[in-house]
Amino acid sequence: MGQSAEFGKFLKAMRSRLSPEDAGSGPTSGARRVPGLRREEVARLAGVSTDYYVRLEQGRNIHPSRTVLEAVSRALRLDSTEHAHMLNLLENCAGNPRVGAPAAQGVRPALSHLLEAVGDVPAMLLGRRSDVLATNRMARLLFADFAALPAAERNFTRWLILDPAARGLFRDWKTVAAEAAGALRLDVGRHPNDAQANQLVGELAVHSEHFRQWWAGHRVATRSAGTVRLHHPAVGDLELNFETLALPDDPDQTLRFYSARPGTPSSDALALLALNAVPGHAGTLDVEAADSSTNADQAGAN
Repeated sequence: MGQSAEFGKFLKAMRSRLSPEDAGSGPTSGARRVPGLRREEVARLAGVSTDYYVRLEQGRNIHPSRTVLEAVSRALRLDSTEHAHMLNLLENCAGNPRVGAPAAQGVRPALSHLLEAVGDVPAMLLGRRSDVLATNRMARLLFADFAALPAAERNFTRWLILDPAARGLFRDWKTVAAEAAGALRLDVGRHPNDAQANQLVGELAVHSEHFRQWWAGHRVATRSAGTVRLHHPAVGDLELNFETLALPDDPDQTLRFYSARPGTPSSDALALLALNAVPGHAGTLDVEAADSSTNADQAGAN
């Protein structure tokens, strides 16, 4: 019932964030014992019986039709990311599990060369659970030298949430960290059998009260582009645009680039940071070896 329970918890969390007015069912009289919509209100909006919807939230009916799912999604006002996460959770429910652990992650040499070729543009290659697979010299100067960290710590979300340096670097740290937690939940929904992802979630929950609250809210998030505001200890304030590009041949890997608008103080600060960069090859991290080591440790423990 593990994944079935996750599916139900997600529906309940999405229901709790809505008011009757938000969902278009109109104001109601009387006090409410719990926040958000009642189950019968969601059922009415979705055009299903209350008993049927209750079974969905309890994980007792994990084979709803596509029509029902679309109706529930509309009733809960899910966005495209939340809708995709709901489908992933359903696919991994009892009776429909994705079997087997994800394959070890590797970095194609051409991607390492690409990171080096972009020069003074900070760039990195991210894998499952936001593992940092490779970086260029500018990304190491801007964020951290992930290659110098122990293998288990080469993860962007872990660094962002647990490292005090990251908290000082991101001027909107809470917003950025919450989005990273939401992206991690989306990844776990796709790969529920990834032991390293589950271990990461456990570590973050133990050491971060913020993460515990975000995770309990079942929020999922993904931003392929946007702006980050930083305060770098060497060059001061920067406002950088980022673009995250998915790789068609490997949907679990993404390239992320950071750039400043030409002629701005941020562009000058980035150029100043580049003066501190030592030319060299892109910092490809031996994540595949780390994956293999972890799998071997788990096999030995068993």
